[in-house]
Amino acid sequence: MRYQFATLALIALAPVTLAATAPAAAQAAPGVPILPDATVLDVVATGQVTRTPDVATLRAGVVTQALTAAAALGENATRMERVVAALRAAGIAPRDIATASVGLQPQYRYAENQPPAITGYQATNTVSVKFRDIAKSGTALDALVKAGANQIEGPQLTIDQPEAALDAARVDAIKRARARADLYAQAAGLRVDRIVSIGEASESDGGPRPQMVYARAAKAADASTEILPGESELTATVMVRFLLK
Repeated sequence: MRYQFATLALIALAPVTLAATAPAAAQAAPGVPILPDATVLDVVATGQVTRTPDVATLRAGVVTQALTAAAALGENATRMERVVAALRAAGIAPRDIATASVGLQPQYRYAENQPPAITGYQATNTVSVKFRDIAKSGTALDALVKAGANQIEGPQLTIDQPEAALDAARVDAIKRARARADLYAQAAGLRVDRIVSIGEASESDGGPRPQMVYARAAKAADASTEILPGESELTATVMVRFLLK
């Protein structure tokens, strides 16, 4: 009795090919029974959903310079205390404030045919800050600058608890896989009998997504920094094997 094994790979909406293979090739998937007069169809499909990020993470810090290392560090520590106090006053929880880096580097003067000469020292101290209310993060940034922060990087926008959204993307991926299987089965004069196996190939929780700080172009003295969250795309890719008859 002759067996037929056809493999079809589908990635998103890309074109696919259908090819009959010998029984030996069908053995590449152990544990999957190949029935007489049955065709195996492999589909790879990606489901996606969009969500609005609800967490913004950025780095804020102080850079100071002085003639001596002690003076640079001392001034830096004083200004950094005011920055951290401003964060706490803005309602940022201690668990959302973490030291990211501390540095001290000599500053040099270069002259032709002479060794570099140290002219002073630069001290840096940076904290990583997580804002769980993006709408209020711009106001907090302005407060940081007023408190003495002169170095800001970020923010990176993420979704705090992405599992529910990822589950929705997984459901969408299965629906897409089944729809494609029905389409190709009908085109081949067959029908989908059942699902043989399901595997998850990959997932993406949509972040972290870097975004530049946006400041409104206004001449008013009270113009404030604004963070725009936009939308993030979460995806899940599944591999589904169908049995066609």
